Amino acid sequence: MSAFSLTSKPLRILALSGALVLAACGGGGGDDGGGQGTLKVSMTDAPACGFNNVFVTVNKVRVHTSANAETNAGGWVDIDVVPARKIDLLSLTNGVLTTLGQTVLPAGEYQQVRLVLDANRGGGASALANSVVPTGGTEQPLDTPSAVQSGIKINRPFTVARGTLTDLVLDFDACKSVVTRGNGTFGLKPVVTAIPTLVSGAVTGVVGSAPGARVYAERNGVVVKATVADANGNFTLSPIEQSSTAGTVDVVVVPGAANARGTGIVRSVPVVAGGSTAISTAAVPMTLPASTYRRVSGTVTPATAEATLRALQLVSGGNFEIAATAAATDTGAYSLFATEPALPVAAPVIGTYQASLPIPLSPDGAAAGKYSVQATSAGGAVVTHQVDVNIADVIQNFAF
Repeated sequence: MSAFSLTSKPLRILALSGALVLAACGGGGGDDGGGQGTLKVSMTDAPACGFNNVFVTVNKVRVHTSANAETNAGGWVDIDVVPARKIDLLSLTNGVLTTLGQTVLPAGEYQQVRLVLDANRGGGASALANSVVPTGGTEQPLDTPSAVQSGIKINRPFTVARGTLTDLVLDFDACKSVVTRGNGTFGLKPVVTAIPTLVSGAVTGVVGSAPGARVYAERNGVVVKATVADANGNFTLSPIEQSSTAGTVDVVVVPGAANARGTGIVRSVPVVAGGSTAISTAAVPMTLPASTYRRVSGTVTPATAEATLRALQLVSGGNFEIAATAAATDTGAYSLFATEPALPVAAPVIGTYQASLPIPLSPDGAAAGKYSVQATSAGGAVVTHQVDVNIADVIQNFAF
């Protein structure tokens, strides 16, 4: 049975707005000389394919000065969400945030954040704290044992300065976090990152004739932020963190099979802290070529590898992620994607950012229909196969 796939849909938690600076990686923190700051927590998400809704119920956010602190250790500072909130992750896209709460805490360096969810209870759909609604289906439980028992763990150093409000965003990648098992049930294998808003910016654009297009901000082929274009083709990628080594991102637009258009890529788009960069507008939208789409599917063995799969495309010398999914944890089956084909056949078009719009995009014919599908096990092992979807759908199995 094929695994449903979610396009990157991030869950955002917004913490203390103000001077949130990245701390050096390392051991536990300490007070910076005394005093207190305030931590405010919010959530966001990105697009998801194969689901109408992805619900989680948040009851608490916890922070600690040690990256290695266990849940029963002393020193945790809790932000209680009262009452616990059931949130549809798919409603939090294009920069939309929902605030969970805030608290005063000692100033200093913090290393760890945990997002704690309510547990599902018996008694029908009304008792489901965490659930999904597959496209065309009914609400089903989402199994979240580790998240319920100890919280979803995110190690990310940050500093809370005295007398300030610090904003920290937890970005929940639904595409890589929700997996479909072979028996038709659903489990959460959380992939969450933390992004400080003080050192982040936004990228906006409009893609013509492609409502619902998947849009990724990438660095070296790794997605750092994702969203989905609205009904008019508008999209906002926010927040995107300014990297210590790179102040730009590559923006990858994949319109999807329903729009029958190919991939567009804009390289070296600047990320301005507190600002926004436009790569296209309603007056000069991004225009993409017509394209058919095809599917890559198969099985990962053993299923206990709990693999995540990515389809990468080599375009004009750079590798770009085009689609991703997770293999079923009981059978190892995967599909890019289960609900519709994920990979364009037409040559992708690519250009480099310029302030003057429109940005010229040129096709790379050598890349048409050719992908590297990369499977990464829970233990970090990587297996890669080359596939070509120019003629037909491809079945590609992986073995660890």
